[in-house]
Amino acid sequence: QSSLPKPPVAKARARKRASHPGGMAAEENESELLPIAILIDELKNEDIQLRLNSIRRLSTIATALGAERTRCELVPFLNESIDDEDEVLLAMAEELGKFVPFVGGATHASCLVPPLETLCTVEETAVRERAVESLSQVASTLSTEHLIAHFVPLVKRLATADWFTSRISACSLFTVAYPRLHAGARPDLRATFKALCRDDTPMVRRAASSALGGFAGVLEPEVLKSELMPLFVALSSDEQDSVRLLAVENCVALGKLLTPEDALAAVLPATRSAAADKSWRVRYVVAEQFVELCDALGASVLQNELVPAFVKLLRDHEPEVRTSAAYKAAGVAERVMAAAGGGGGGADGR
Repeated sequence: QSSLPKPPVAKARARKRASHPGGMAAEENESELLPIAILIDELKNEDIQLRLNSIRRLSTIATALGAERTRCELVPFLNESIDDEDEVLLAMAEELGKFVPFVGGATHASCLVPPLETLCTVEETAVRERAVESLSQVASTLSTEHLIAHFVPLVKRLATADWFTSRISACSLFTVAYPRLHAGARPDLRATFKALCRDDTPMVRRAASSALGGFAGVLEPEVLKSELMPLFVALSSDEQDSVRLLAVENCVALGKLLTPEDALAAVLPATRSAAADKSWRVRYVVAEQFVELCDALGASVLQNELVPAFVKLLRDHEPEVRTSAAYKAAGVAERVMAAAGGGGGGADGR
């Protein structure tokens, strides 16, 4: 195991001994480095507040240690310190996302992948989500060569891990990796995403559905239609309402990406089904997103398809659904009036 980085105070003391006994420069060096030594020592303190304070000052510690020692000593030590309180881990995940300059820049940024990968596997959702955000930040600095060598294998490891928390974290990382891969490597990554969309664990399918709209935005148009749309259809009719309700947001995202004909063929049926879903939670999300759905699907279906569905939501037997729809009534009315006056629907004039 990696030991805690030794405080750089020893170097100051050596310089002090080498100088004459009253050397003020050596004393000043030691006094400057002493706070850094204290911060390093607090990384392993039993007091959670002291550990948290030190984690939030990681950039100060890294600056004092230098890029090489940060890569070789501090980062491995942090990777072995993941068994800690969630509050500490959350702060660590946030700090590591800003750590690229302190490990020597983009050339060495891949050394941050292991601790962030470990953080992507923990039970606490907030920690995992922050680790995913930080991984995305780090990945954006990697060269294509390093992305393929370090980041893509990470995505696949998380996506195929036994524990479902890892697979949940993987879902949000495909959008980062896919656009930078050459054509020959892309089908394998798409196959991995498909497997997550069909995962046995509802929470993983929910995460995949949540990431589907973003992933659709980086896919080639022909792949979007042939491979992703069947996944969208399956998720929009999932047995779990927690998965189905996310399909509503995907209706909005896909409606903007597809041609008007394809949107009406695939997205409109899913919207119609969601608006009449047996789960009030799904209907609530439809009502909440109704203005965006109108814009995505366009004026051509507004009067005959969307308005009748909206009226039913306004009359829904669940008060939460009616309230959500009522808040959107003005926005829907504006679009109906614009369509009646020839103003068009969505941004593309559908």
